[in-house]
Amino acid sequence: MLSEVEAKELLSFLTVDTRPDVKGHATEYILGLSGNRDGCRYLQTKPDFLKALVTLTTDPSIAIVKDCYHSLINLSADETMHQPLVKDSDFLPMLFKNLLDPEFMFADRICTILTNLSRHVKTCKEVFKAMQEQEMGLAQIVEIFCTEGYNKQASLHYLGPLLSNLTQLPETRHFILDKERCVVQRLLPYTQYEASTIRRGGVIGTLRNCCFDHAHHEWLLSDAVDILPFLLLPLAGPEELSDEENEGLPVDLQYLPEDKKREEDPDIRKMLIETMILLTATKVGRQILKAKNVYAIMREFHNWEKEPHVAAACEKLIQVLIGDEPEPGMENLLEVEIPEDVEVKLKDMDAKEQEQLEKDQEDLLNPDKPQQCAGIVRMM
Repeated sequence: MLSEVEAKELLSFLTVDTRPDVKGHATEYILGLSGNRDGCRYLQTKPDFLKALVTLTTDPSIAIVKDCYHSLINLSADETMHQPLVKDSDFLPMLFKNLLDPEFMFADRICTILTNLSRHVKTCKEVFKAMQEQEMGLAQIVEIFCTEGYNKQASLHYLGPLLSNLTQLPETRHFILDKERCVVQRLLPYTQYEASTIRRGGVIGTLRNCCFDHAHHEWLLSDAVDILPFLLLPLAGPEELSDEENEGLPVDLQYLPEDKKREEDPDIRKMLIETMILLTATKVGRQILKAKNVYAIMREFHNWEKEPHVAAACEKLIQVLIGDEPEPGMENLLEVEIPEDVEVKLKDMDAKEQEQLEKDQEDLLNPDKPQQCAGIVRMM
């Protein structure tokens, strides 16, 4: 890495008044550092460099601003950089101010940074707090997200994952589940938004997190929201069902055409199933999903699904749908207290199941490859 003398010299180039060509070389060098773990660790110890990057996001040169935002995206992808970034008093306010500007050309990069920073609860709380302090409420985020073409120069698809991350917080779930605001109803159509997997997955992640609040299950499944068809339709295929099975389904799921396609992204398919599993944690949820003949769709889905981790989630849902009701006092599975020794055993079983799923996935992708332990992939 740089010596102290070299670092001081580089920092002197990261100012608005520096000659554009020199400044450009300096921001390119920082961008290179931000693209690897060692570089991020180095920049973590140099708050002046972070402050300079934030300042240069207002530079007259588009190329330099672009480099700065790319560097900030890379840095925000590293969890150890979250606190140094949010501690900068100018950083989050600058992001929210520019996000609100319908003509700001780097709004998509801002959405990505905010999504990265809000992945973990601690910094998610700080992002939420800064958002409130900037008088930018969740209502504005939802409004921007649901307004097609709000920014002509940005798709704003990453507002979906940002909303999903923010629903880690009870305040966000309370807002989205407010019966008077109709926020959930505005988000539901995006479960089938074909133009973006990111936006689609973000909304489904938001719905899944909201379903942890079991007190709202009956309302979510009622005609006032009618969440079930939006979760089930992406998992339904062209298979022909009997008249009796079709008549038991929600209207939108009956007699689907021969060219009906399922959700193409396996992670989104898994999230849809997990959302329905959460809904079956309450007695009323189980009753409605059974009455709406969800089993018929999931049976055909299971026959079609090739991804082991998605198929395993499907099997868990099917077990609930065809199983007996829990004993009295255990009707709400989200409130059942599990003894500590049993919880340890269950976690051990889950770990072994996950290990087997990873092995099955590896075998599926590389049928001729010698067996080996699954590795860890770092997402960038």
